[in-house]
Amino acid sequence: VIRLGSMARVRFSKLRKILKTTCTLVFFLPLQDAVCTLNTLQTNACALEQVRRERGHPQLQLQAMRGFLERAGLVVEELDHLNIIHVTGTKGKGSTCAFTEHILRSYGFRTGFYSSPHLVEVRERIRINGKPIGKELFTKYFWQVYGRLYETKDTHGGSMPAYFRFLTILAFHVFLQEKVDLAVIEVGIGGAYDCTNIIRRPWVCGIASLGIDHTSILGDTIEKIAWQKGGIFKPGVPAFTVKQPDGPMMVLKERAKEIGCPLWVCPELEEYPADSEPLRLGLAGHHQRSNASLALQLSHSWLQRRCLPGSIPSPADESKGVSPAAGFQPSPIMAKGLEDTEWPGRTQTLKHGPVTYFLDGAHTTRSMLACVSWFSKVASQHERTTGGPVVRVLLFNATGERDSAAMLKLLVPCHFDFAVFCPNITEAIASCNADQQNFNVSVENMLTRCLDNQRSWRLLNGQEEKPGAQLLISRDALPLVAAERCSKTLVFPCILSALQWLSQGRDSVLAHPDKRVIPVKPSVTAKAAPLRDAAGIHVLVAGSLHLVGGVLKHLDPSFAS
Repeated sequence: VIRLGSMARVRFSKLRKILKTTCTLVFFLPLQDAVCTLNTLQTNACALEQVRRERGHPQLQLQAMRGFLERAGLVVEELDHLNIIHVTGTKGKGSTCAFTEHILRSYGFRTGFYSSPHLVEVRERIRINGKPIGKELFTKYFWQVYGRLYETKDTHGGSMPAYFRFLTILAFHVFLQEKVDLAVIEVGIGGAYDCTNIIRRPWVCGIASLGIDHTSILGDTIEKIAWQKGGIFKPGVPAFTVKQPDGPMMVLKERAKEIGCPLWVCPELEEYPADSEPLRLGLAGHHQRSNASLALQLSHSWLQRRCLPGSIPSPADESKGVSPAAGFQPSPIMAKGLEDTEWPGRTQTLKHGPVTYFLDGAHTTRSMLACVSWFSKVASQHERTTGGPVVRVLLFNATGERDSAAMLKLLVPCHFDFAVFCPNITEAIASCNADQQNFNVSVENMLTRCLDNQRSWRLLNGQEEKPGAQLLISRDALPLVAAERCSKTLVFPCILSALQWLSQGRDSVLAHPDKRVIPVKPSVTAKAAPLRDAAGIHVLVAGSLHLVGGVLKHLDPSFAS
């Protein structure tokens, strides 16, 4: 065991060469060293070659995952001991997992929970008993897994697992080492060829609401996407799905029959009998009700197997096709678990004096519809009690192949007074948090996307394109001034500059002396007069979970540590 102080920034490879030893090393390096090393797996040449090679042969992904797992000192059979609940879907799978984990934790079980993406720190992806694993624990287990993989890379063509694949292996390692009673595993993308699908024998599987997303990987129709999602089904393992449109439901039914998996459709939340009051949910929004129903079925099925081993359906049940799941009476522990569930960044409200933030990581058209419905209702409730005029501000960004214009079109009826766009960059300084760095897209591309979003918003609101000051882009550093196009829309170079402008010093957290003030043009400051005069400022943050995470890093002290 080699202990290195926080000042000893020694790269793993150099240290191995210096020591010239074949023993496994455990490093006590600062957390940021681990995160920076993890980030190298985003773009290393071998990882990119893996993607190119496997794109036409997706089944190779699981084959490669088995190899990496074994190199890390694990075997697939060990994962059977984690008593896994495996959940996929397009919208709501993370919330479903959060509900499920909280219910089973409320019963006294030691839970593991693997999810993605993280909002602020990568440690959030791997949770024990509902909390991100500690910094020391993450660092210790990271170097254990990374060390084993690095030591064997030369005998495997120099290959190292890509970012998400590595974190999945790390999560399995953590859960086994920490001896959890169960692990709730959220699928990354799709299901059939997702690296989490190396799981052989989950205890129960779940499918949340399906929609269109990641079309270049999963297919361009909801039926093709349903085929991918149904790939997590396992022979004889009970599976539950929320109600789906006819097309994808038929695909799921065929997949279940083909695999030999009993499949049930969850009832509406109102169909669960209750003694007195209806079930309350800790997560806001009507769309969370189907997620809660799925979580009830998943936790109930898991508890049956844990407490009544003989009650699990036999593989023969799959001949019945898709059956409606019974709406049993939830126990008081289940009801309390649903009510106490927290899942930051999803239909979350934060009130900071006169500024109220409504945060939702909606990033597909379907999830944006749910976001609009939630925001319209809850913002109106807040406005009725404000006691004066309220200014509405949209803070938006979208990434990847998402259809920004389609999402923005859904937001037009919310009648925002200002639309603000910025990239998913927390601060315009080089020391930006390593947990939120993305090396797969350039700063130029991110800012160009923001300008495109601004242009779409103007067109959707019937405003003509006007010449204006362009955002100056530097390859070495981010600009420190906002772009100015018109009186209603602005583009900022980072999240902090956008938040400081729209709050106008009225949010004490953002106005803290420790916060570096990002300068803007006087003309841009002048446009903020309505924000300074209003009785309240209501800000909807949407379009990207990474954007929401960057906002929370500045607004919520618990994320700033």
